[in-house]
Amino acid sequence: MAFWIAAGLICAVVVGIVFLAARRPSDAVSPAAAYDLQVYRDQLSELDRDVTRGTLTEEEATRARTEVSRRILEADRALQQVQRVEGVSRTGTVIVGLGLVATVAGAFWVYTQIGAPGYPDLPLGGRIAMIEDARENRPSQELAEEQVPDLPSPNADPQRADMVAQLRTVMEQRPEDTEGLTLLAANEAMLGNFRAAHRAQQRLITVLGDDATGRHYIDLAEMMIFAAGGYVSPEAEQALRRGLQLEPRDGTGRYYAGEMYAQQGRPDLALPIWSNLLADSRPEAPWVPPIRAQLADIAFAAGVDLDPALLAAPRGPSAADIEAAQGMDPEDQRAMIENMVETLADRLSTEGGTPQDWAQLITAYGVLGRTNAAQIVHDEALSVFAGSPEALETVESAFRAAMARSGAAEDAQ
Repeated sequence: MAFWIAAGLICAVVVGIVFLAARRPSDAVSPAAAYDLQVYRDQLSELDRDVTRGTLTEEEATRARTEVSRRILEADRALQQVQRVEGVSRTGTVIVGLGLVATVAGAFWVYTQIGAPGYPDLPLGGRIAMIEDARENRPSQELAEEQVPDLPSPNADPQRADMVAQLRTVMEQRPEDTEGLTLLAANEAMLGNFRAAHRAQQRLITVLGDDATGRHYIDLAEMMIFAAGGYVSPEAEQALRRGLQLEPRDGTGRYYAGEMYAQQGRPDLALPIWSNLLADSRPEAPWVPPIRAQLADIAFAAGVDLDPALLAAPRGPSAADIEAAQGMDPEDQRAMIENMVETLADRLSTEGGTPQDWAQLITAYGVLGRTNAAQIVHDEALSVFAGSPEALETVESAFRAAMARSGAAEDAQ
C-alpha cells in the first residue's frame, strides 16, 4: 500500500507541474496589435480637433483619416489573429491535460500487467535465503546426467578400451578387489566414461569403509562433476565436503568448492576460497588458469575490490626451480639462482606481489644460506600483510622452512 501512495503522490506532483506550465499565460499583458489600435483611434479624434483649431484643412484631414483608417483595419486584423492563436492555446492546454491523465493511467495499467504489485522489499538477507533455498532444491546427479550425453573420449586408446572391457568382466567376479576398483575407476575416467567411473569409485569407497581417504572422495566428486557436464550436484557436494573434511588443503577439492559456490550464486563464498587457493598454489597447478580467468568477475559479483597483484602470474624462482639447479656446476648454479632471486626481489620492492611471491623469495634466500636476507624479507612481509592471517601463515611457513634448511646445512658442515 505504501508503494501505491508514494507512486500516486509523485505522479500527482509531476502532472500538476506540467499542467500549470501548459496553462501559464503569455508574458505580455496585452498584444501589441491592441495597443496600435488604440493609438490609431486616438489619432482620428486628434484629426477632428486639428480641423476645429484650423491647423489642418478639411482636405488634409480627409487624406490623414484615410491613412489612419487603413492602419486601424490592419491592426484589427492582427488583433483577431492573436485572439485566434490564444484560443488554440487554450485548446492545447486541455489536450495536454487529457494526455497527462492518459499517460498516468497507462503507466499504472502497464505496471499491473508486467510489474509486481505488492512485491515486498528484498534485502540482502532475503536474497541469500532464496539462493540457499534454490541450492538445497537444485537438480540431483541423476537428473543432471540425463541432460548430458555420456560420450567416450574421441582420443581414447583402443587398446585401453579393450583392457577396460576385460577389467569390467573381471570386477564382476571380484567386486571387493580394491586395486581392481581403483584401476577401473581411473581408466573409465580416462576413456571419458565418467558415469561408470564414479560408480566404480563409489564402490571402492564403500569397500574401503573407514580406510577411504579424502583423495578418494574428492576424486569421486570430480568424476561426478564431469559426468554432469561441470555441474556440482548435491551428491557431488556431499563427496566434496567429506573429502575436504579429511584433507582440507587439497587443491582440487578447494577449486571445486569455489566452483560450486560460484554456480550457486554465492560469489561472496567462492571468492575467499579461490583467493586463498591461488595464493597457496604453484603457477603450474592445473586450477590456477581457470581461477585467474574467473576471479575478477567473481570479485565484481561479490562487490569486492580485487587486488590486481593476485591475478598477475607469479614471476621468480620457485623452490623446484632452485632445487633443479643443484645438478649444475657450482659457479653456474650460484649465478643462475642469484639472478632469479635478485629479479624477484627487485619486483617485490617496486611492484609488490602475492604472499606466495614473498614466500618464494624467503625460500630462495634459505636455499642460498642468506638467513639475514630471509629475515629482512620476512619482517617486511609481516608489515605488508599485517591484516591478512592467511598471508601471514604462508610467509611464516616459508620462513620456518628456510630457517630449518639453513640450520640443517650448517649441521652438515
